[in-house]
Amino acid sequence: MDLIRVLIAILLPPLGVFLQVGFGGAFWLNILLTLLGYIPGIVHAVWIIAKRG
Repeated sequence: MDLIRVLIAILLPPLGVFLQVGFGGAFWLNILLTLLGYIPGIVHAVWIIAKRG
């Protein structure tokens, strides 16, 4: 299941974080990072999934 979440995080970082933590602070931070730059959003999403997986 984590592999699917990582793939989703690469395509749509906020969705990957949402599937892992829901509507928490990490989700909103990821939306902000994704808006500022796609790569920071991906890095944060993969980090959240790996940390909480």
